[in-house]
Amino acid sequence: MDILKSATDWTKAEMLSSSFFILFGLCFVCASLGFWRMGKTDMAQAFVIPAVIAGVLLLILGLGMFFQNKAALAGLAETFAQDAPLFIASEIERADKILNQYNIAVFKIFPVVIAVCAVLIAVLEAPVFRASLIVIIAMLAVILLVDTNANARLETYRAQLLSAASGQ
Repeated sequence: MDILKSATDWTKAEMLSSSFFILFGLCFVCASLGFWRMGKTDMAQAFVIPAVIAGVLLLILGLGMFFQNKAALAGLAETFAQDAPLFIASEIERADKILNQYNIAVFKIFPVVIAVCAVLIAVLEAPVFRASLIVIIAMLAVILLVDTNANARLETYRAQLLSAASGQ
């Protein structure tokens, strides 16, 4: 098994995932512009600012991840060539840390926040509050969608790393 190829493939896949955050961020910004230009009701106008904020947050997340992974991709071969066992050990440690973060944030906190927002939509009547809660749910749903896929890829990558570590 070529662990360098696995690391490169995983990093490229992470760059693709970050592109989806960028794409969805742009969709939120475009939707906001649509609500601003064509929204006639109070509810439609209430979506403008929350959608812009969510779009900008997704753009920041996506661009940050993209450039971070692009920089990491450039140094993978050199880092692996210097000390392969250390590279594998550090990648296993990094994968464990990220998987733990996914387990806490994406699979526990985000669903609770989505549920609370859904309940609050029924309770709050002001259009700006309802629009904000709907946008929060939509943004977290996007993050759940992308990160669930990323989590599965990372578990596979971690298994490859563990296999390579035990084979040394």
